[in-house]
Amino acid sequence: MQNGTLLAAIDLGSNSFRLEIGRFQSGHIERIEYLKETVRQGNGLDENKMLSLAAMQRGWDCLARFAERLHGFRKAQVRAVATQTLREARNRDEFLAKAQTILGFGIEVISGHEEARLIYQGVSHLLPQSDERRLVVDIGGRSTELILGQGYRAEQMESYRLGSVAWSARYFPKGQFNHDAFRTAEVAAKAVLDQALDVFPRSQWQVAYGSSGTVGAVADVLTANGWPAGAVTRDGLDWLVERLVKAGSADQLKIEGMKDDRRPVIGGGVSVLRAVFDLFGIRDMLPAQGALRHGALYDLIERDTQGADVRERTVRWLSERFSVDAAQAQRVSAVATALFAQVAAGEANERFSQKLAWAARLHEIGTHISHERSYHHGAYILDNVDAPGFSFPELHRMSQLVLGQRGKLRKLEAELADELFAKQLLCLRLAVILCHARRAPEHETLRLSYKSGAFRLATPEGWSRKFPQSAWLLGEELLAWQKSGWKFQAEIR
Repeated sequence: MQNGTLLAAIDLGSNSFRLEIGRFQSGHIERIEYLKETVRQGNGLDENKMLSLAAMQRGWDCLARFAERLHGFRKAQVRAVATQTLREARNRDEFLAKAQTILGFGIEVISGHEEARLIYQGVSHLLPQSDERRLVVDIGGRSTELILGQGYRAEQMESYRLGSVAWSARYFPKGQFNHDAFRTAEVAAKAVLDQALDVFPRSQWQVAYGSSGTVGAVADVLTANGWPAGAVTRDGLDWLVERLVKAGSADQLKIEGMKDDRRPVIGGGVSVLRAVFDLFGIRDMLPAQGALRHGALYDLIERDTQGADVRERTVRWLSERFSVDAAQAQRVSAVATALFAQVAAGEANERFSQKLAWAARLHEIGTHISHERSYHHGAYILDNVDAPGFSFPELHRMSQLVLGQRGKLRKLEAELADELFAKQLLCLRLAVILCHARRAPEHETLRLSYKSGAFRLATPEGWSRKFPQSAWLLGEELLAWQKSGWKFQAEIR
């Protein structure tokens, strides 16, 4: 990546949407601009996990303003990630379809583990270099992430379904504060977080850091009211709760350092934070400057650096974990991407070629469970595994490619409406056929073309006599595509 390149990260959180723009300079990112809007999308999620139209409209309006600022950015310069509210929302596709059109960039709904990984990346890159072992706590609107790490490496990551927006709505209805409500909210938070004690034992870390909204808001209030700057203490939290109870409600709360957009969710955030302090025996927590959006920016740098993309490391890890035949996986990947290059070109298609390569390298992971219906098992693994660096849509697309690597195409009718997916799938299926003998095939002389919704494959003269089994399998493949809605012709000589 060249010095001076502008990068942008968008965090579609449950409480706020944030846009961070920075300039890459010698491995670091210098802030250019930071925009934050309180959208409260999490408040628009009903008991059936459906986002209200009003909540979606608030998100679309915010993204329209972000889009104006991002005019002129290329796709490789922007990463937009959505977290717990859109992980839960059953109608998220409705929101995302319009949101991506408005924004002009793709939006990734990421898993809790991926959110935790990016949070730690953001925090660690903005802290001084140290060998200290850290516990990072990020209390968001509807989820709380805990990460144990050292240096730039996150070792343990978990995401829990509680946060300032969710806990405020559940335990402080209409913004009413009293001691009973805080006790109930803290007991409930401890019940959710109880298992975290086994994952993040106190003996495994030395310093606790708090990232993002709740900890930062509490630290600002405490500092503004005479408490020592740069730390959140248990005594300070107790004092703050007394001030909240004395005010009686968020509407009546008047306290130095408290921003208006934080008042409606401060009760839930503080109750979760106190539960964390109690469970882990924390005396003080240091506010961290880094957050999810910073991690997303540094992840863009990694993706642009040869061999540094965390997704590549994840594919290697999955291959090893599920005992994939590495040589066969590489053969299928090489053939599939070579064929894909004949029917696709351009920057966007280069990205799809990379995803096809990853899917090809993982196409046999299901055999670790059973050879029978292995492609179904492989698709299930990819749809449900925690895969650092990948978003849900990326994993699902790869899972559908693995599912469709052979057999009838009827199971992928909806996905095949996408031209790029159809190209990827055909190339993967052809590669699996050509590599059926588990040795490198002679594929360089094959010509695959695409025009006006029709694929055409041509082999050189004498190819079918030299490879009769491959020729027969290609004939079967032609029959499979006849029922798909796509035209596929072949001249197998």
